[in-house]
Amino acid sequence: MKREYHKWFSPSLQRNMELLVFGHAGASVLFFPTRTARFYDYEDWKVIEALRSKIEAGHLQVYCVDSIDLESFYNEFSHPYHRMERHLHYEQYILQEVVPLMKTLNAAGSIISAGCSMGAYHAVNIAFKHPSVFVKVVGMSGRYDITQAMGNFRDLLDGYRDENVYFNMPNQFLNDLHSPEIIDQIKRLQIILAVGEEDAFLEDNKYLSTVLAGKGIQNSLYIWHEEAHRARYWRKMVQLYF
Repeated sequence: MKREYHKWFSPSLQRNMELLVFGHAGASVLFFPTRTARFYDYEDWKVIEALRSKIEAGHLQVYCVDSIDLESFYNEFSHPYHRMERHLHYEQYILQEVVPLMKTLNAAGSIISAGCSMGAYHAVNIAFKHPSVFVKVVGMSGRYDITQAMGNFRDLLDGYRDENVYFNMPNQFLNDLHSPEIIDQIKRLQIILAVGEEDAFLEDNKYLSTVLAGKGIQNSLYIWHEEAHRARYWRKMVQLYF
C-alpha cells in the first residue's frame, strides 16, 4: 500500500500542517480525525488497515488530515467568537490547500468527505456548505450541532451564538435552507450517517436525517448496536460505507 507523508506551512492557519496519503488511485477520501486527534491516529487504530484491499486495488485513496480542535472548539482560553474564527481558518486550509493537493495527486478522483466523532461534524459541515466539491459524505458517530449539550458532551461554544455559529451547525442552517439551487447541489451528494443506538448523538443523527428527508434530500441513516463509538466499530463502518 502506497503511503505518503506531506508537511507544509499553511498560509490559512499560519502554522505547519501535516497529513498522510494512502493509495495511488480511485475516489479520494478526505478523512477528518476524531476529537483533538492527529493525522496518524486512523493508521494507528488500524482503520486504514481495514481499507487495505480497496486502497491497494486502486478503488480508494485516503487523505488523513490533521486536527486543530485544540485551537478552535476545544480552546477554553479563547472567546467562542475566536474559536469559530479559527475553525473557519481551518476550513480555508482544507478548501484552498488540501483539496488542491488532492486534485494534483489524483486528478481523476472524485472526493468523499468523511470522519468519525468530531471528524464527522467536520466532514458533514464542509460537505453541506460546499456540496459542489464532493460527491459523497460519510459521518460516523458524529453530532451535527456542537452548540447543544448531549450526554456528557458539552456545548463547545458556551452559549455564544452569532451568524458564523449558525452557518456552521448543519442541524441549524439546513432546517432553514430553502434555496432550490443549493438543495439541488446537496441532493447530488450520497449521504451516509452511522451511529450507535446507545450513542449520546443518536437523536441528533435522527434529526439531521429527518431534516434532509423533509427537503427531498435522500440519505441513509444506519443505527448500530450498542454505542459503536470506538475504533473497532469504525474499522467495520469504513469497510461498508467507503
